[in-house]
Amino acid sequence: MDIRFLTMIISVFQMKQIELISFDAEGTVVTPDFSQAIWHEAIPALYAQKQGIDFAQAKRHIVEEYGRIGDQRLEWYDIEYWFSYLGLGSSELVIHSCLGKIAYYPEVTEVLSSLASEYKLIVASGTPLELLHLLLRDVKPYFVRIFSSVSHYRQLKSPDFYLSICEEMGVEPSQVTHVGDNWQFDFLNARQAGVNALYLDRSGRNHQEYLSDLTQLKHVLPPPI
Repeated sequence: MDIRFLTMIISVFQMKQIELISFDAEGTVVTPDFSQAIWHEAIPALYAQKQGIDFAQAKRHIVEEYGRIGDQRLEWYDIEYWFSYLGLGSSELVIHSCLGKIAYYPEVTEVLSSLASEYKLIVASGTPLELLHLLLRDVKPYFVRIFSSVSHYRQLKSPDFYLSICEEMGVEPSQVTHVGDNWQFDFLNARQAGVNALYLDRSGRNHQEYLSDLTQLKHVLPPPI
């Protein structure tokens, strides 16, 4: 993180009273490995088997279909939509075949353990609940609530999503810090709702104003109320 940005964000946050810390799930707490295995390995493999074509051909077709829908539509996130659309039957076996791919970033357990003793922690994700509960199975005890924009509110992670969470949790947006790895959904839309958003860029390549991992939260958050 740029030291000037770190100094600035510390000074801003010190003037606020933060009661709630909200985390995105995939790319923030959980690595992309599970989703990658489902969407880009298991589904194309099953489609190849069903259609009698090779894996590479199936994967090209599936990726084109993902792109046709795009991540601005709810269907993009809905595994049941894709299994129905592609004629693949039940998703249950595919999902469970990929459970071994679930992994957390190295600092996650220590950071969540430390913060949970001082703040209320929640998850605010665009992942449907049927996958989200699996992804978070080993870290659920740290969170008081888990919210899915797709499953709970039938919308993407819009400013209204964050406002709905604040209302549900009984806090003002200014009392919430949200951290996530999507510039639009986690940073811009959260800030538009009045939430104290922090952008997580683990690659360190895309923005000057970012966290490079979750350990840096400890340096920017004010003491709990």
